[in-house]
Amino acid sequence: MKESETNIDFEILIDDSFINLKSEDEIEHIENKNVLSLINDFADGKWRFRKFQEFIWDNIAETALSYQDRMALIDKSHSTLTEAAKKLRLTDLTKDQDGQGSELAEIVLYGFMKHHYKALPVVPKIFYKQNPQDNAKGADSVHILINDDKSFTIWFGEAKFYNSIEDERLYSIVNSVENSLLSDKLQKENSIITNVSDLNDLLKEDGELLEQIKEILAPKTSIDDLKPKLHIPILILYECQITAKNNSLTDEYKEEIIHYHKERAESYFKKQVKKCSKSIFKYSDIHFHLILFPVPEKQPIVDKFIQNVHHYKNQD
Repeated sequence: MKESETNIDFEILIDDSFINLKSEDEIEHIENKNVLSLINDFADGKWRFRKFQEFIWDNIAETALSYQDRMALIDKSHSTLTEAAKKLRLTDLTKDQDGQGSELAEIVLYGFMKHHYKALPVVPKIFYKQNPQDNAKGADSVHILINDDKSFTIWFGEAKFYNSIEDERLYSIVNSVENSLLSDKLQKENSIITNVSDLNDLLKEDGELLEQIKEILAPKTSIDDLKPKLHIPILILYECQITAKNNSLTDEYKEEIIHYHKERAESYFKKQVKKCSKSIFKYSDIHFHLILFPVPEKQPIVDKFIQNVHHYKNQD
């Protein structure tokens, strides 16, 4: 495991290539795969529920407001929260319990992308889902990461909030990732990025880089050319029995989570490789980042999030 520079106020247990984490079992196509494992801490014998909620609301503007809206609300924190809350649809309220929390998970992923990966949010998905045609369906997050040498990578994220991450649940994530990598879905994501104003607003000071990004995303450019630059962060928030039974951030707790996350990462990537390597051309060129974050209980987090959303939605 390696130490990572981050502004996320959560402890990182694993931030490493999957090659360094897997068991002795042979797995094909394991290159370009990474695992990030994070945990919240405890206070007074309880998991820090409020700290997690604050992280959500500290990052909500990145995904619920456009760049221009965010700039208009600088130094107006209350107005920012009010406007961001109004953009949340909470459409997953009608889903079964295991399907709730999708918008919450999207916000957490945006926070991780900003603070850990230092990526730019070029399509605030919750904001653009307000379109009557809902033309922003697809990836749960869209970011671009610009390196010091002005090279760049494009990140199309998946975000889930599940009651568990046993094998039965992992299959649904594999299916979702596979579907997002079909050529027509990638082309649609590319067109969304180039047709919204956020990319132009974020990179208006670097016209040359902006044109390079637009070139790789253009319909005339083969999807095959995009894949070496394509990264898929897969965030899984999940209800964790290990976390639920602990009341302090002990070494024993951390070791148990590390062991479990390594085992779950191996199970997940085995399933993804088996399915996606056959159906996705140049699968091995694409980079994948499995991000695991345990919570002690899902429903109170979802309920509090919804309560806060309704509170801010009702503000004038």
